[in-house]
Amino acid sequence: MEIKIPEVGESILEALVANWMKNDGDAVAKDDIICELETDKVNVELNAEVSGILHIVVPVGETVPIGTVIANIEEGEVAETAVAEPAAEESSEAPVAEPTAATQEQPTSAPVNPAARLKAEEHGIDLGKVDGSGREGRVILDDVLAQAKPAESSQETQKGQAGQQQQNAAPIATGATYDARPVTRQAMTPIRQRIAARLLQARQQTAMLTTFNEADMSWVKKLRSRHQEHFTKKHGIKLGMMSFFVKASIEALKEYPAVNARIDGTDIVHHHYYDIGIAVGTDRGLVVPVLRDADQLTFAEIEQQIADLAAKANARKLTLADLEGGTFTITNGGVYGSLLSTPIINPPQCGVLGMHSIQDRPVVIDGEIVIRPVMNLALSYDHRLIDGREAVGFLKLIKEFIEDPSELFLEL
Repeated sequence: MEIKIPEVGESILEALVANWMKNDGDAVAKDDIICELETDKVNVELNAEVSGILHIVVPVGETVPIGTVIANIEEGEVAETAVAEPAAEESSEAPVAEPTAATQEQPTSAPVNPAARLKAEEHGIDLGKVDGSGREGRVILDDVLAQAKPAESSQETQKGQAGQQQQNAAPIATGATYDARPVTRQAMTPIRQRIAARLLQARQQTAMLTTFNEADMSWVKKLRSRHQEHFTKKHGIKLGMMSFFVKASIEALKEYPAVNARIDGTDIVHHHYYDIGIAVGTDRGLVVPVLRDADQLTFAEIEQQIADLAAKANARKLTLADLEGGTFTITNGGVYGSLLSTPIINPPQCGVLGMHSIQDRPVVIDGEIVIRPVMNLALSYDHRLIDGREAVGFLKLIKEFIEDPSELFLEL
């Protein structure tokens, strides 16, 4: 049975073979995870549709088009495979007469394991020169690998190690700099290429501008402290900061609908729904899963969905449905310690809100200097669609909701 790169989305044309969970020649059972693919948007795990022996065609690190055959499974029950092979040897050897001197010099007549034959063809190895170490002199995969070049044998073994956690493209040290000092060169993964392309697109195809403000986080911190235990007990998840900003953003988007719109050619497309993208950092780069109809979600539902999406992102389980769409994005650089930044728009969206670290600062309230926990806020927007007045008003409204969240109707 052929194992092909499946279609995972209209805009995805190729995939990288990121990891083989089984070695070439291994027995696999139906539904076993045998391979992990990486595209420019999501990772995909392939399961064996039948039981049998796996024959790998495309090694780890290669990027191939959708529909490419990357492996074959020689069908047969896994439990029977190991037993059936010796029986096949006996049946094939039974009618053979006593070997003569001529036949003794031609070991190709000995049985050959299918995986060993495939590997021999791959490396151009003459099976007639391979001494079989299996039962009754059977040529097995290890015998063929022993004949291959040491470097090739080592590389092939490493490629097939289950649970491989290395980079998709191995770094190669080279002394190609002008002063011959060593450098490391590594191919960009598909998802990193996609991130780079989209960020460049945002800078080149939008009139991006950023406005800043700051919010006193005192009330949010008090609410979280006061109600955290009850909230957690009732909903099974902690009350975080992000749900406040999602709620505040939705109310601000209702007041300033242009921030929730997008440009399509010479048209302005207004969204009458609120699909909020939440930027999540992973070991592969930044992804932005989407909270669908976020205006209809409670604080607890927002926190739960964000936690679920973050877990899926880190486990590389996000689907295209998790990532597509989105009318506005929120990113929190504060979790990494950022005090101020200029977030980049996520096209075709026209706005992105940047959150940052909370710091105790001296502020003047009613003519007195007091210490308050303050967060810097940043709104990057497409100036082609959103005027400065709207952008500033939008961010000020978010500030007001955060500094007095009573209007957000917190569900406790």
